[in-house]
Amino acid sequence: MVKHELERLISEAVRKAQAAGDLPAVAVPDAPLERPQRPEHGDYASSLAMRLARLAGQSPMEIAKTAVKHMDLDEAVGSVDVAPPGFLNIRLSPSWLAAQVDAILEAGERFGDVPLGGGRSLQVEYVSANPVGPIHVGNGRGLALGDTLANVLAAAGYQVQREYLVNDAGTQTETFAATLYARYQQLFGREVEIPEGGYPGEYMISLAQRLREEKGDSLLAPPGEPYPPEVHDLGVTRMMDVIRDDLAMVGVHYDRWFSERSLYSDGTYEKSLAHLRDGGFVTEREGAVWLSSSELGDEKDNVLVRSTGAPTYFASDIAYHYDKFLVRGFQRVIDVWGADHQGHVPRMKAAAAALGVDPERLTIILYQLVTLKRGAEVVRLSKRAGEVVTLREVVEEVGADAVRFFFVSRAADSHMDFDIELAKRQSAENPVYYVQYAHARIAGILSHAAERIRSFEDGDVSLLTHESELALVRKMLQLAELVESVAVSLEPHQLPYYAMDLAAAFHDFYEKCRVVSDDEALSKARLKLVAAAKLALARALGLMGVSAPERM
Repeated sequence: MVKHELERLISEAVRKAQAAGDLPAVAVPDAPLERPQRPEHGDYASSLAMRLARLAGQSPMEIAKTAVKHMDLDEAVGSVDVAPPGFLNIRLSPSWLAAQVDAILEAGERFGDVPLGGGRSLQVEYVSANPVGPIHVGNGRGLALGDTLANVLAAAGYQVQREYLVNDAGTQTETFAATLYARYQQLFGREVEIPEGGYPGEYMISLAQRLREEKGDSLLAPPGEPYPPEVHDLGVTRMMDVIRDDLAMVGVHYDRWFSERSLYSDGTYEKSLAHLRDGGFVTEREGAVWLSSSELGDEKDNVLVRSTGAPTYFASDIAYHYDKFLVRGFQRVIDVWGADHQGHVPRMKAAAAALGVDPERLTIILYQLVTLKRGAEVVRLSKRAGEVVTLREVVEEVGADAVRFFFVSRAADSHMDFDIELAKRQSAENPVYYVQYAHARIAGILSHAAERIRSFEDGDVSLLTHESELALVRKMLQLAELVESVAVSLEPHQLPYYAMDLAAAFHDFYEKCRVVSDDEALSKARLKLVAAAKLALARALGLMGVSAPERM
C-alpha cells in the first residue's frame, strides 16, 4: 500500500538526517499519513515534524525541510512540499497513478485486500435473534453491520468465521413452546389461552397449522398437561427455518449455527463453571452461585446459578465464550448486539478475564434503534397486537440491496432513520441506486465498446493524463486504505460513502472524457480505466453484500 511506503520513506529520511547530524538523535514517533481536506495540499500530509519538534528542540518547519533533503523519492512520489506550520505535503506522480490501472486490473477480485490480519482466526457473531418469531426490521442493522464487518475483515487478511447463536434453551423458548402448544390445541377445538407473556402474533397460528399438517394430533397430551418436549424442538426447528430463509433473502449465510443447548449436553457448561472455580472467581451465598466480577472491574458480582439450580443467561453466555476462546481457540471474537444489551458488556468483559482471556480479545459492538419512515411519516413497528414489522416485509418492498446499503450507512452507535420511500426511489437521490447505476453504466460502456474495439488489453495507460482520469484512479486506490481503516476501527459505515464518492468520480470522468473516440490508442487506455473502475465499484458494493448490476 503506497500510504505505508510513504510513511516508511519519511521515517527513514528523519533517521538519515539524525545519522548525518542534521537532527538530534531522539526517538522518532509514529505519524500516520493523513489525507488533506483540500486537494491543492496534495494527496497525503505528514505531521511528523510537528510531533518531533519538542523532542528535537527545533521548529517543525526546520525539521520538515531537513527531512525533505534526506528523502529518497519513490517512483510514486511526484513532489514533496513543506507547508506551515510544518506539514510535509506529498503529491503522487501522475505517471505512477496512471500505471496503477494495470495493477488494479491484475489484482482482479482481490483488489483492495490488505494483509493486516496475517491469517489470524477471528469470529464474528451477529443477529442471533431468539427463535421465537421472524427476524424483525430492527435486526436489519445487526445483520448489515455484522456481515459487512465479516467481509471486510476477511479482505483484511483474517480467517473469519460467521456464527449465529441459536438460543434454543431457556425461558423464552419455553414460553414460545407453550404458546405454540396452546395454538396447536385450539386447532383441535380445545379452549385454552396462550400463556401470560406468550407470543400473540399470527405467525404462531401458522406455525401451529404446520405442526398439525406434519404430525396430525400425535402431539396432543391429555388436557391440562404441559406440552410434549417434541413441540419445543419442532417449533424451534421450524422457526429457525423461517429465520434462515429471511437471512438468505439479504444474502447472509453463516459458517456455523451454534446451539445453546449443546453447551449443556456436551459438558461445556460444567467445564466452564469448573474453570471459574479453579480460578477462584466463584462464590456461593444466599443459596446461589455467584461470579466475583466486582474483583475484575464490574460494578457488582453476578449470579451464575439461581437458588433453584437453574443457570442464568449470563452463565450460558460465559460457557459460550469459554467454547469460543478456550475450546475452538479464536484469537479474537466480535459480538454484534442490540443496544438493549449495553448493561451486559462490562460483566462479559469481566467474565473473559475470569476465564483467563485478555478482555481486549473480546469486542462487543452495540447498534442503536431504527426508526422506519415513509417520507416524513413514522411507521409504527408494532402494526397490530403481537405483530412487528418484519425484515422480510421491508426487503420485499425495497429490495435486499437497499436494506443492506441503508442499514450499514450510519455509525452503529447513532440512531438511524430508514426511509422506505427514499430506498425505493430510482434516482440520484437514492444513494444505492446512484452507486449501482454507475456500475451498470460502466457495464453498458464496455458492452458497446466491444462492437468497435475487440480487445483493449494492449492499451497504454500512460496516455491517461486528464485530471478527471487521475482523480478516478486516486479514488480507486483509496479502497485498500479504507479496508484497513474499517478493519481497525470496526466502523463499516465509511464504505457506503466511499462507494458514492467513487461513483461520483466516475461520473465526473465520463462527462469530461469521451471513452471511445477516433483515437484508438486513447480509447483503449480509457477502456482499461473504465474496466478498473467497474472492478473497484463491484468490490466496494460486494464488501457491503450489495449486488453490482450489469444493467438497470
